[in-house]
Amino acid sequence: MQTSTISVALILIFLVVLYLKTIRPWQLHWGARNEEINRSIPGDDIVSNASFNATRAVTINAPPENIYPWIVQMGLSRAGWYSYDLLDNLARKSAESILPEFQKIEIGDLIPMSPDGKQGIWVKEFRENKWMLWWDKIGDTSWVWEIYPDGNNRCRLVTRVRMKYRWLSFSAIFNLIIEFFDFPMMRKCMLGIKKRAESIS
Repeated sequence: MQTSTISVALILIFLVVLYLKTIRPWQLHWGARNEEINRSIPGDDIVSNASFNATRAVTINAPPENIYPWIVQMGLSRAGWYSYDLLDNLARKSAESILPEFQKIEIGDLIPMSPDGKQGIWVKEFRENKWMLWWDKIGDTSWVWEIYPDGNNRCRLVTRVRMKYRWLSFSAIFNLIIEFFDFPMMRKCMLGIKKRAESIS
């Protein structure tokens, strides 16, 4: 019994080390170039000493004006998240077209993430067709979407999520969920934006 317990413990330690040393660095920087990872973008100053700092990117064969509207309308009970709808959009299909009713956005607007539409993240700042910055209003989370030209009729879509983990609070459970489920959802979301933006180019 003792030998079995030790074996299980060693396997768990190996898996944790593998995740921290190999899998985590890869998923935190999926698709991003070194210069995109290292340079400052809007919102970096919101979360100091971030525990979670993920910069991901994708190339989109479309101009900024064909990409930005998809970001503006995102949110639960809005256009969705263009990801796994069963998990993050209450099984409702994410929009496949630009929805005029969700194209007007202002600083302070809530981007809903809960079924009742009352919980989520807020718009802090934006520059039309350039970037959109969301935050939690207390400085523990920032989420920015940046679009910049990368050749003729081609752009890079970069997203950066920074979070400060509060290990002694109930939110620590949410932090662990972020660690393991954020990447597949974010990857699917970014590819969903890419597909939609390129379809109207």
